[in-house]
Amino acid sequence: MLMKSISPKNRRRLFLLAGCAVFLAASWLSRGFADWYVSRVFPLWGKTYGRLTSLAPFSVGEWAILFVLVWLAVFLLRLLFALTGKKGTRLARMGKMPGKTADLFIFIAWIMCLNCFTLYHCTPLDTRADSRSYSQAELAALRDLIVEECNARALTQERDDAGRPRLPVNCDRKARDAVAALGDRLFPRLSGYSVKPKVFFFSDFVSQQEMMGYYFPFTMEANINGRMEPLNKPFTMCHELAHTHGYLYEDEANLLGFLACLSSEEPAFVYSGYLGVLPYVNNDFLNSVGKEVYRTHPAISDQVMLDLQFLSEESRVIVEKNALLDTELVQSAADAFIDQNQKLNGIAAGKASYSHVVALLLSYYAGEASYLK
Repeated sequence: MLMKSISPKNRRRLFLLAGCAVFLAASWLSRGFADWYVSRVFPLWGKTYGRLTSLAPFSVGEWAILFVLVWLAVFLLRLLFALTGKKGTRLARMGKMPGKTADLFIFIAWIMCLNCFTLYHCTPLDTRADSRSYSQAELAALRDLIVEECNARALTQERDDAGRPRLPVNCDRKARDAVAALGDRLFPRLSGYSVKPKVFFFSDFVSQQEMMGYYFPFTMEANINGRMEPLNKPFTMCHELAHTHGYLYEDEANLLGFLACLSSEEPAFVYSGYLGVLPYVNNDFLNSVGKEVYRTHPAISDQVMLDLQFLSEESRVIVEKNALLDTELVQSAADAFIDQNQKLNGIAAGKASYSHVVALLLSYYAGEASYLK
């Protein structure tokens, strides 16, 4: 009786929402279902509309978010306007906007379910990394290896007259090639077509969040911060491209970004890969042994510390000058959003999961990673 009183359009909307909920529940309850989906179905989205959005010279997802925010603002204004009318005419004054807003919400729910939430429930890349305890000596050896590689590569890195690192031309193409090369060697899901990495138009706002890049599930795009220092970019491109191939865990994307950079023939990419994981390994080592023991190990060179910067001093001045909102507020909100998003998708560590790449690196260098068998 209740269903009969609901219009056919609203009935269809309810069925679509219920279908989305069932699909998401299946991925939570069955890792096998999530694994099947990410290996068999998910690649189709990158090859179809991911290929289409790659044709745009700008980040489609960035403007899509702006469109949704404007739509919601208009919806709320119209709702307030409608509430000033007589009771019987309030809904009529809204016109078709409530239905269209519901359709937009359902569309976003399905896109996020298919291209994001489901992927969090796949089998982890390396099932052995977190189950094994690594010795302090192993961590020290990994840390020293990465520091020494960075120190050596900083000396040979190509730079301009001002000392700023030069990246190869067609850096986005090189990143796609590096990811594909890693796919051919170790991870089949990374093989084949990759979307084109793009620079944010609102890179200053992204810089306020201290973010290097984002994966936009609703447009299948890998986006990077154009304001950040050059040597952050190759690693970030490869990291975000790993997300577009279904590797949603941040520690796994860090590992794959690192290995992809090492698969490249470009020295700047290899250096960027080592720089990308250095802070995680170095911080874990420092926390493990303390400052006194830490000082007995190879020091990170001044040049590497400069290359590790997220933003130059000049860029920070520009970001603050262009800021519409307080940077501390923006960063806190972004941190909270990322942390809660991770936790809501079953990752208990939240934002701290980025640093779990250290265990994955130790497993890889020990030759014990499950994907190496």
